[in-house]
Amino acid sequence: MGLKDEEKADLLNLVKSVVESKSKGEKAPRYSPSSETLKEKRGAFVTIHKNGMLRGCIGWLEATKPLYETVEEMAEAAAFRDPRFRPIASDELEMLDYEISVLTPFQRVQDVNEIQVGIHGILIRNGTRSGLLLPQVATERNWDRNTFLEETCRKAGLARDTWKDPSTEIYVFSADVF
Repeated sequence: MGLKDEEKADLLNLVKSVVESKSKGEKAPRYSPSSETLKEKRGAFVTIHKNGMLRGCIGWLEATKPLYETVEEMAEAAAFRDPRFRPIASDELEMLDYEISVLTPFQRVQDVNEIQVGIHGILIRNGTRSGLLLPQVATERNWDRNTFLEETCRKAGLARDTWKDPSTEIYVFSADVF
């Protein structure tokens, strides 16, 4: 997507503002995008870490809203509605780090050898189940392609080898992570 450094800083400040305001019971300040790029429709994830450990991560896959709106909504969701964690409290704010992943459009792969670990994220769909892992997850955990596929299946609640089933759909995407 090629976001400029100022646009990335702008979005990170937006995330921080949303989390800080809501954790204190306040309304987040109104945000006005600084560029036309931030108004483009894009999918994005917001990840929150506390002292280096995952504290929340939620995203929106579809490019249905302007990027800044998606980031604003995902910040609130990651901080207060990730079902794996309790809502963030104001006494945690100084221990938090924020990361945004802006997604490229999804491309279906026919051959898993097309998947480039460290470049691609994976979305796997089989029946009513789907699972997604961001590109940085495989790199952070030193996974090879097969492990990445297996763990994406596991996240979807599928058997680890479901990616080999011909009825399974596998998509790749990249992300601008900052």
